[in-house]
Amino acid sequence: MTGRLYGVGLGPGDPELVTIKATRLIASADVVAYHQGVGKQSHARRIAAGFIPAGAIEEVLQYPVTTGTTDHPGGYAGAMAEFYEECAERLGAHLEAGRTVVVLAEGDPMFYGSYMYMHDRLSDRFGTEVVPGVPAFAAATAAVAEPLVRQTDVLTILPGTLPEPELARRLADTDGAIIMKLGRTFPAVRSALEQAGRLDGALYVERASMPEERWLPVADVDPTTVPYFSLIVVPSLGGRVPREERAGSIETTPTELLVVGLGPGPDHWLTPEVEQALAGVEHVVGYGPYVERVPQRTGLQRHASGNTMEVDRARLALDLARKGERVAVVSGGDAGVFGMASAVFETAEDPMYDEVEIRVLPGLSAVQAVAARAGAPIGGDFAVMSLSDRLKPWSLVEKRLRAVAAADLVLAIYNPASRSRTTQVADAQQVLLKHRSPDIVVVVGRDVGRAEESLTVTTLGGLDPASLDMKCLIIVGSSNTRVTSSGRVWTPRSTDV
Repeated sequence: MTGRLYGVGLGPGDPELVTIKATRLIASADVVAYHQGVGKQSHARRIAAGFIPAGAIEEVLQYPVTTGTTDHPGGYAGAMAEFYEECAERLGAHLEAGRTVVVLAEGDPMFYGSYMYMHDRLSDRFGTEVVPGVPAFAAATAAVAEPLVRQTDVLTILPGTLPEPELARRLADTDGAIIMKLGRTFPAVRSALEQAGRLDGALYVERASMPEERWLPVADVDPTTVPYFSLIVVPSLGGRVPREERAGSIETTPTELLVVGLGPGPDHWLTPEVEQALAGVEHVVGYGPYVERVPQRTGLQRHASGNTMEVDRARLALDLARKGERVAVVSGGDAGVFGMASAVFETAEDPMYDEVEIRVLPGLSAVQAVAARAGAPIGGDFAVMSLSDRLKPWSLVEKRLRAVAAADLVLAIYNPASRSRTTQVADAQQVLLKHRSPDIVVVVGRDVGRAEESLTVTTLGGLDPASLDMKCLIIVGSSNTRVTSSGRVWTPRSTDV
């Protein structure tokens, strides 16, 4: 009969924070295993020292390298993978012999811990149980007595080893954050906090729950003194009353709210006017993928939200502008073409926003980009429609399709399909075919301007609705739209041509 494997969390360092279950399992273990750095004593062993029975076999799993520098042919990753395989073989031998094996883990076993690599290699062969432990960030927030997140706030836990620009982006996009794995990464982490506008209020905590525990503002930390056993707490701003508001109300003057179009994708399609506007604002509000396209910089706060939250985004932006903050609402393409401009004006009808001026800055629209790639299909009169029936009934969409078809206008179609809308393109195709020839030219542009760009020229009868999704824009030609011998599509400006 084989033994049983336990991954036991010990908490952040104080032996009194080890759970009753963890102490019971350690005290009854045949084998107690723990990881240890080169030339160092195991921190996990120190925490559990008072619980390990005298007769237990101790397996010291000493890392071959801790700095990332190694002569191993597979580099650091190869050296560590080989090490974990050797550790699993050693522990597996004990389990095969029927012994109970407890692997000690600082904090929680499944949270940035080495136990996970034993679990990956052994749990499918032996009975396994994981005992949770108090994570270090919980001890850190308790030490500073600072609420981390409230109500619907989002908490993000980040490794300080992330590239600095990515760390800054993620810090700007979240409410509260914990940053782990400091040590040598601290200078870059501090810089990322400053770029994200989160340095003020960020708290550095060292050796939480241990006798040597200390904490102070990140801005006051000497980078040369930062050990591995440290982290940063970035409390959410959501529930905190600004210091000036606690002292008394301060008059603020509403500022102009900018609504800008970022273009369909490539940075070089961003207009100089919009680029200059984004460089001068303190807040960017928008749908997540569009907000991500705005480079992070010092002092910029980014407010990303989901695809169907247009009114919430508009209200947030208007509230910020009403308080005197410089804000830009961003849309892909042109903000006035199925973008955020309309949602902002709709929300601003509330009299409370009467003092907020709204200025819309144009952007290159997707229909322009696709048309340019194809040639000149919108060289004559054309119409633009969205097939989304989220804000209007499908019966109205059909009515407008029939009118456009009867008028023989070139038609640009946005939002042709999504995961929840799979039939509208085929339905629209059938409506158009009642008024148009199957030979009418159709252009399908997907991800135009991006690396995955594709452009397909087909016909109304040959269009495959199943091949279309939200990344596509469709241009249905008029009876005058033509295709050159080289495959370029164009529509004459005059019906007499």
